[in-house]
Amino acid sequence: MTDAFTLLLQAADLLPDGVRTAEGGTAEDVRDCGWRHDWEFAFDLLLAMGRARSLPPPYWGLLADAAGQVGRERTARWCDWRRGEAERGGVRAELVLAGADAGWRTTPFAGDGRLRPMWDIGLRTATGEPSLAVAALWVEDEPFLAPGGAAAVRLAPLTPELWQGVAVGDRLALYESAVPGGSARVLGIVASFRA
Repeated sequence: MTDAFTLLLQAADLLPDGVRTAEGGTAEDVRDCGWRHDWEFAFDLLLAMGRARSLPPPYWGLLADAAGQVGRERTARWCDWRRGEAERGGVRAELVLAGADAGWRTTPFAGDGRLRPMWDIGLRTATGEPSLAVAALWVEDEPFLAPGGAAAVRLAPLTPELWQGVAVGDRLALYESAVPGGSARVLGIVASFRA
């Protein structure tokens, strides 16, 4: 098994020339961390480099494997999520959950991509009823989202071709039961990685 730091160095080798973090960190800075045995800083640099750009699925796979080796389970799940986005694309949205008195959900849920609710994305059946589509849900920057809460989220459609008509500004309804459980406004479409 390849050790975590070697995986991080392999990920750094996949970065395009000139990629920097917002603070100016580079792939060379990641390599320099090897001399100091500072894998945590290297890991954080690599995550930051992927924050605002599309990077190849193997990059995220290496980071996921490294995170798993060092016990950063949520980070490993996040990197797996980003690998999926690099392969299939996704949707970013601002989600507002219905309050506990108005929706089906009465407790918070973990925002780490395990919840797979249905969404009204504007599709209709032959009789005009909503035809719901399933997408996994990741809550950005929060480990949990409670009823009545709001957060930026990422959606991973289970059938991406159904979501091709979704555009920035669209309103989506979240369903975990027959009652709408929240409303989301699309902030952006996450494109799959193109070399």
